[in-house]
Amino acid sequence: MNFIKKVFEGKNDEFVHVQFQKFSKGEFRNKALIQAKSSAGKYTLNTTYEFANEFVRDMAEKLWNNKTTVTGAIVSTNDLSGEVEFQSKKQFMGIKQYGINKEMTGKELISLLDKLPKAFFALSFKTGDSELKIKAKAPKSSKPSTKGDEVPKADFCKLITTDKKFAFDFVFEGDFKKAEINHTFLINDIVAQKGETDFAKIRELAKRKGKIIRNATIDGKLIRKEIDFES
Repeated sequence: MNFIKKVFEGKNDEFVHVQFQKFSKGEFRNKALIQAKSSAGKYTLNTTYEFANEFVRDMAEKLWNNKTTVTGAIVSTNDLSGEVEFQSKKQFMGIKQYGINKEMTGKELISLLDKLPKAFFALSFKTGDSELKIKAKAPKSSKPSTKGDEVPKADFCKLITTDKKFAFDFVFEGDFKKAEINHTFLINDIVAQKGETDFAKIRELAKRKGKIIRNATIDGKLIRKEIDFES
C-alpha cells in the first residue's frame, strides 16, 4: 500500500515517516502526481518520483522467490560499498548513484529495501503480470512552492499491470478509465522527539505535522479530499 493511501486510512508507519522526513515547514504543491488509464483489463500508472520505492517493494512482493533482471540505480548520500552489489558508481555533490544490472529475486529486493530505508530505489524490472520502469537517477530535492512554479511531469515512474487491486490502491476511487491526481502537502509544524539529545537523532525522529490535500479528476469528475496527519 502506498504512503498516500496509508495516511488517508490512518495507517502511518516508518515508511510514511521516511517520505516526509525531508520536508521543511511550508506548502509543497503538485506532489505525488499520478496519471492512470485503464483499457481492456490493463492499467497504466505514470507518477512522479515519490512512489518509486513503494512500486519496487510491491513488485518485489509479487515476484517473491522468482528471479528477474533488475536494472537501474540505487541512490544514496551514504557509502553503500559492501551493502549493495553494483556494476558502476557515480557521484555528484555528495549524491552517490550505484548502477544495478543483475538477476534478483523479490525477497532479495525486499531485503535491500528494509536494510536501506533512506536510499532511493530507481529500479526497473518485470513480474508475470506487471512491468515497472523508473528513471535511473536521483529525484530533485523538495522546496516550498512559490508563485510560478512549473508543474512537474508524471513521468518518473511507469507501471503497466493487469493487477486491478494494485491500480486501485493508487487511484482508490473505484473503477476508472482515466485519472489525474495531485497532492499538496502543508507542513505546519515539525515535532521533535522529547528527551532526545543527539542532534542527528532529533532530525531523524522528528515528525511532520500538517495536512494533505488531494485533488483527483476521475473520468472528468473532480474529487477533492483532505486529511490532517502527523508522521
